[in-house]
Formats: sequence, structure tokens, C-alpha cells
Amino acid sequence: MLCKAMSSQAAVFARRLAVKGVGQQLPWRSALEGRSAAGVPAPAPGTRLSSPRWMSTSYRHCSQKSTADPNSFSFRSHTCGELRSSHIGEEISLCGWIQYQRQGLFVILRDFHGLTQLLIPQDEPESHLKKTLCKLPLESVVKVTGKVRQRPAGQENKEMPTGEVEVCVQSVEVLNTCRKLPFEIKDFVKKSESLRMQYRYLDLRSVQMQYNLRLRSQMVMRMREYLCNSHGFVDVETPTLFKRTPGGAKEFVVPSREPGRFYSLPQSPQQFKQLLMVAGIDRYFQVARCYRDEGSKPDRQPEFTQVDIEMSFVDQAGIRSLIEGLMQHSWPEDKTLISAPFPSITYAEAMRNYGVDKPDTRFGMKLVDISEAFRNTDIGFLRGALGKPEGCVQAICVPNGATHLKNKDLEFLKQMAQTQFNQDVSVLVLKPDGVWKSPLSKRLSEAVRQQLRQMTDASPGDVIVIAAGPPQEVCPVLGKLRLQCAELLEAQGVVLRDPTAFHFLWVLDFPLFLPREDDPSQLESAHHPFTAPHPDDAHLLTSQPHKVRGQHYDLVLNGCEIGGGSIRIHNAEVQRFVLEKILKEDAGLLSHLIEALDSGAPPHGGIALGLDRLVSIIIGAPSIRDVIAFPKSFRGHDLMSGAPDFVPAEDLKPYHIGVTWPAEDSSKGSPSGPWQH
Repeated sequence: MLCKAMSSQAAVFARRLAVKGVGQQLPWRSALEGRSAAGVPAPAPGTRLSSPRWMSTSYRHCSQKSTADPNSFSFRSHTCGELRSSHIGEEISLCGWIQYQRQGLFVILRDFHGLTQLLIPQDEPESHLKKTLCKLPLESVVKVTGKVRQRPAGQENKEMPTGEVEVCVQSVEVLNTCRKLPFEIKDFVKKSESLRMQYRYLDLRSVQMQYNLRLRSQMVMRMREYLCNSHGFVDVETPTLFKRTPGGAKEFVVPSREPGRFYSLPQSPQQFKQLLMVAGIDRYFQVARCYRDEGSKPDRQPEFTQVDIEMSFVDQAGIRSLIEGLMQHSWPEDKTLISAPFPSITYAEAMRNYGVDKPDTRFGMKLVDISEAFRNTDIGFLRGALGKPEGCVQAICVPNGATHLKNKDLEFLKQMAQTQFNQDVSVLVLKPDGVWKSPLSKRLSEAVRQQLRQMTDASPGDVIVIAAGPPQEVCPVLGKLRLQCAELLEAQGVVLRDPTAFHFLWVLDFPLFLPREDDPSQLESAHHPFTAPHPDDAHLLTSQPHKVRGQHYDLVLNGCEIGGGSIRIHNAEVQRFVLEKILKEDAGLLSHLIEALDSGAPPHGGIALGLDRLVSIIIGAPSIRDVIAFPKSFRGHDLMSGAPDFVPAEDLKPYHIGVTWPAEDSSKGSPSGPWQH
């Protein structure tokens, strides 16, 4: 009798919902989340939600096919996304969070697996159930038992996997009530990133964050299966307390109880995985935590995760083939399929055609050398550039730039080139009527104009951006402007880069060494000091090291580097020579590695994939913080716990450490008293 029929009030209300389209035509979030506790109405049918583009995942896409039992060892019988018409008549139990409650008639119960509509009994004998469910705040946790029934005709929700059924509540157990929250647990509700990170345990309840973390988990599991079960790799954990080593990014230091001695948090397991090859492990991998004492960026933070891989008796082709298979095996089933082998280009080709070593190949606008058109020019800065050794004039053609880019956009491009690269660029606008618009246009003969159009493949309505100087200066600035032009065009609605497309690219043959920024007369490693020279250039190592290419390879996805690796130096004398003679480093700091290489080290190589960055690109998130459970802020802080925090002086004494505060901090309320030392 409990749910034999709804009361007349409930029936009328249900018909009203059906007429309005609730549970039928509305987007699934709008239909199910409805009006907020604060009275904010759900978006109307067809309304564009305020959430970012990447927040578009529904419950039906949250998990890939699995034979796992989500109800094992639990006191629920089913999940909130599990019930279908085949369950009609069964008595079941559900556990979850109250997502939404409407007029004392319905409750929507949520867990990660989905949503289930609960029908609140209206009969007087069961009034205690109605009272309990209606007074509970949203996000309270309950266990509900009841019977599954077919929804009345016309009230099905086709946007909801469980939308053909509902559960007539027979009993309710309140597991926990919820306080007033700082924001609603609904993806379309806008929240600042700082607020999301301060209350990360609430932000993680959202559909999108649940999807992100579970997708990441599934990918890692499939990577493990591929590496261990299919190709004989061994999962080995390496230490996170190590020693400071030369080169690379700045490392965090950790005090020890021995005066003046510190550990260092490794920026990668690089040395350990090479030592494992010396040890005969042969094939190693690890989902490794890594640390860099650097400022956070959208695609970087102080602690991050990489899939670290090393193999013995392998060459570049073997590593690349392994990674292509790994990507295919672990690729999410709900994303566009990828195919192998991935295309490859050399570092020199990447810089020449795209101006960057991690090119986005989803669109054209390649750099073009137009030096020949200006060989006899009387334009001063062009003539001056071409008169210098290796001087050139390069250009990019922006399709329909004259139509979509305003004067302020063109000025912005010029300013960016000047402020970021100290480089002047010129802009030629080829108006739709074929008229040239530029300060340079009066000084260009008709023959030069025709040559420019032919060399850049420009059409009426396009914009040509020109820079002159040495290639190492010109290419990077045009590479940056190429990407910026793409963003400007897309902001105007031009479809330039397909957000569902995934373009992988191998970049090969990097320089082994580059001039140091602080002292161009000295060299530093382009990758790291353990990269082996290219066999064809090994003879130049002692005489012209700046001309040596390295056996270094990067994996690029949609213009982002997601992995980098190399074939390593496995000869102790070569490694010592590189450290001492070329990089001017103290080889004694790496004596353990050099001794290992001198103990029968096999040829070996490997790669590290940035897991955070890879997953963020796959789901289209704007930041890697959206695929990390508890990330650090842009400044490297944990806004939830307040880390890093102050440590009292007495707690520092065992480590023989004292803190001296900068004078300017004393007026800003810096800790004093017990922290002063």
C-alpha cells in the first residue's frame, strides 16, 4: 500500500513536470538538479550552461566498461546509476547524497555511478518518511530501501540512464547530515579556482572531477597491464629522499638530523632507473612522484606524476614503438580513436616550420622563408637583416585575418613580439578587395607583392606577419605569434583546431647542448647530462660539442609536450667527459652513477610521460590541477590545509636549522617569538 498510488497532489505535480519537460527535454543536469537550495532556477531548455567547454561529461560516460562489482563488501544492493526496467518489482537498497528535493514528492539520490529518483510516500502512516526526507539538507548522506517501479507513462527521463524507473521509499537511514556549504555541488554553478581548492573535498564530488580522476585511474591501470602483462616490465619504487645532483630544474631540499646535511627530492627517478638497468632489471617502469622547486603554471606544479620507463638493449625506434602501443592500449574508449605509428619530424624541421619544438599540427599557418623576395629591397631593416650572416626574412600567413582580426589585435601581436622577444614585426593586410594595407605597402613593387602572395599562398582577406633577423631569433617569435593568432581567430568563432582531435608527433634529433642563458660561451644540456650523442655526431663531441645532436626524443600532443626521453650514455668515460669537460660540473656528485656505468652497464634508454598533462589534454581541461586530486595553487600552496606552514623554532633545533626573517617582512606580521631563531 505504501507506493500503490501517488496522492492526487503528487500526480498533478508530476503531470505538470511532464508538460514543462522536466525529466524529458531538458539537459540532464538541468532536469535532475533543478532549482538550487538558494532558489536559483535551473537553465531553461536550450540554455547554454555557464560551465567551461571541458565540463560536459554526463554520468553515462563516467566509466568505461568493467566487470567490477561496485557493490561488493557494501551495505547497499545497487548503485544509483544501476537500476533499469529489469529491476522492476525488486526490493533494493541505495546509499548516496541527496542531490535535489522537490515539493515533498521526489528526491534525487546521487553517487558517482549516477542518479536515481526516489518517490516519497504520501500516505499518512508513512508521514515520518516524508518528514525525514524533506527536512534533510541537500548533500546529506542516506541509506534508502524500497521497491523499484516503472515510472508513469509520459514521465520517463530519456536523458537519464535510470529514467524509466523510480524507487518507492520504504525506509530511510540518515547516515550524516550536511552543513551549509560554501557552494552548490553542481557543475554548472560557477566557482573560483581558489574556492574549489580550498574546499577540494567538495569540489571532488562534482561529476566532472569524479570523471577526471576515474578516467585517470583507468588509464594508469591499463598502462600497467600493457607494460607488465604484455611486455615484461617490472614496477619498481625508487626513493624520494635522495641527494642534490647537478643540472636540471631546481630541487626541494629536506633537512636531516645531521648538521649541514640535506636530502633532495628528486625531479625524476632518472639516475635510479639507469642504475636498475645496470642491475639487470632490464625493463622498468614506475608511476612516479616528482618534484621541482619552480613556480606553478597551468601545465606544471611543484609536485607532479610521470609514467617513468627504461629498457635495456633498445634503440629509439623500440622506445617509440612501445609508447605508441601504450597510448593505444590505454586510450579512453569514449574519445576519438588514435592510430599508430605517430608522425615524426626533426627538431630543425619543427623550428623551421613552426618556430617551436612542440608544434601544434592541428592547423597550418607554417613559417615561410620569404628572404628571396627582399634580396634587392631598399627597406632599411629588411636590408640590414639580410646583410648579416644567416640573416633571413620569415612570415606567417593568417587566413581570413583581415576579416576577423581588428586593428587592436594586430597591435597586440606587435606588442607581444616586442615585449616578449624584443623583436619588431611588420603586418601586411591583404584586404578582401585585394588592396594592400601596411606602412610597407607603398615601398613594395607589384612584382614583390605578387611574389609574396605566391610564397605565402596568401589570398584576399589574409594577413601576413613578417619578421627579419637570424633564424634563432625570428622563428621563435613567429612561432609564438602563430599560436596567438590561432587563439584570436578562435575567439571570433573560427573553427581552426578541432577540440576532439588528437595529433601526436615525435620530435627527434635535438641538439645535445645549448648555450647557457646566463653565459652563452658555456654549454648546458638540452635534455639532461645523461643523453647519448647521435652516432653520426659522436666524433664531434671532443672538438665541436655545440654541433652534436642528441639521441633525445619528445612526444607532443596537440602542441604540448607530454613525454621526453633519450638513449643514455652507458660508457663511464664518455659520461665523465660530458660532465667535467663540456658542462663544467663536479663529476664527484655523480660518482655512484659513473662507477655503476663502469661495472658492465648495458646500452639502455627510456622515456617519461607527464601523466597529469596527458590526462588534462585528453579531457580538454584548461589546467593539470583539474586532473589532480589535491593540487597546489598557482603559488605552490595547498589552500585547503594552509601548507607550506611555519614550524616553531624548537621543532627546527633537531635539524640544526634557524630562520632569519627578511627585514621587509617584519612590518607585515611575520612570525616572531617562538619562530625567531
